[in-house]
Order: sequence, then C-alpha cells, then structure tokens
Amino acid sequence: MNFFIGLIMTVAGTLITIKSEKIFEFFGRIEWFEDKLGSEGGSRLGYKLIGVLILFLGILTMTGLIGGFLQFVLSPLLRYSNPQQ
Repeated sequence: MNFFIGLIMTVAGTLITIKSEKIFEFFGRIEWFEDKLGSEGGSRLGYKLIGVLILFLGILTMTGLIGGFLQFVLSPLLRYSNPQQ
C-alpha cells in the first residue's frame, strides 16, 4: 500500500513542479513566497519547491524509508519530549 501512495505522491509532485505556471494562474500569488523568495517569481518558485518536497516525500514513502527520515528530522524534538531517567 505504501508503494501506491508513494507513487501517487511522486506523480503529483512531478506534475506540480512541471505545471507550476498553470497552478500559479489558478491560485495566484502567495505573499509569503513573494516576500521571502524574491520580488518577481517568488510564488512560482514556491510552487516548484512544494512540488519537489512532495516528490521527495513520495519517493521516501515508495521505498519505505519515510519512517527513518522522519525519525532523523524529528529527533531533536522527540529527545526533549521523552527525557531519560
């Protein structure tokens, strides 16, 4: 089941990255992306970054590596939420 969910995420991330101009025309500008990523084209870059992130997470899900990756990324937070005796 993880393989198919990862495959869907991979396809969706690829399409978001490739079709970022159409997504930009449909949803419009996002002010946070415009402020943080540049004066012109910041929203387009933001949509591409979202697509690449979904693509990356889809590949991790498809290969079964998502659990280890999330544990690595969230380990600083989890270390303090469960202190050792």
